[in-house]
Amino acid sequence: MDLRNERVAVAGAGGFIGGHLTRALVDQGVEVVSATDLKPLEEWYQVSEGASLRNLSLDLKDLDNCHRSLQDATVCFNLAADMGGMGFIENNKALCMLSVLTSTHLLMAAKDAGLKRFFFASSACVYNGDKQTSPDVVALRERDAYPALPEDGYGWEKLFTERMCRHFFEDYGLETRIARYHNVYGPLGTWTGGREKAPAAVCRKVIEAKESGRHEIEIWGDGHQTRSFMYIDDCIKGSQLIATEDEREPLNLGSSELVTINQLVDVAEDIAGIKLERKYNLGAPKGVNGRNSDNTLILKTLGWEPSIRLRDGLALTYAWIEREMHAAVPLGAY
Repeated sequence: MDLRNERVAVAGAGGFIGGHLTRALVDQGVEVVSATDLKPLEEWYQVSEGASLRNLSLDLKDLDNCHRSLQDATVCFNLAADMGGMGFIENNKALCMLSVLTSTHLLMAAKDAGLKRFFFASSACVYNGDKQTSPDVVALRERDAYPALPEDGYGWEKLFTERMCRHFFEDYGLETRIARYHNVYGPLGTWTGGREKAPAAVCRKVIEAKESGRHEIEIWGDGHQTRSFMYIDDCIKGSQLIATEDEREPLNLGSSELVTINQLVDVAEDIAGIKLERKYNLGAPKGVNGRNSDNTLILKTLGWEPSIRLRDGLALTYAWIEREMHAAVPLGAY
């Protein structure tokens, strides 16, 4: 499938990944017919313009709004969800699970509209928690989602929607594609307020410590938790590849560059040119002890995997957050 021959609707276009995806599609000459998000337009992370593009502020938990958002579309990218970093996910389980209304109604509207393709942005939070108890983690393969023991709340919603995608193909012939995102970060994302993820939070904390002269940083957990972090450009490229290829089974979409949270802080400190005293908050939400992406299947299927190094992506993210902080707060007032 060539998206330049299709008419695309993006759900969740006012969010971090959805905003980047919409921008990329428009820049590539793809006809994006609708970009939809719950937030008012002025609160979107970025807003794209196109000849036939309708930017819609709609609650996609409502079926009629889903039908409206998919009007004239042949392909849907569903990135709409209530989510954030681990602090948000662990403290808002019911809210995260309510995203199932959006996913269900978008699938129903896609079936009714006879869409050619439906892409669902799933998450590595679907993976069995028993396989993520050690920082010395074995990279997670797609089949490790079963037997099911996902992240409570958010992970269950994502896994349930994956099954709905499977059955909407089996029962109705709707071609669905699924990417399991692993920790996406980059500019134009959330960096404060409670929904930010670890890379953005670490960058903000390092900048605050540097600007304030209080050379210390709070780290959630003991710092030995392991993760991989995928830069937004790799996420956008991989999402389009997965959406347009023939593989119907879920595919990991994440970097295989495994680091500890302490090493993530090391990289941010190196970018800032500073060393900080570390204070470990063992009572804070920290998620699983270890998680990494096994990219065997995506390499076999697409001949590609995310490749932007953490040091390179974090430098760009750090610089953007630093500019945002200086624009919002007088220098030295942290």
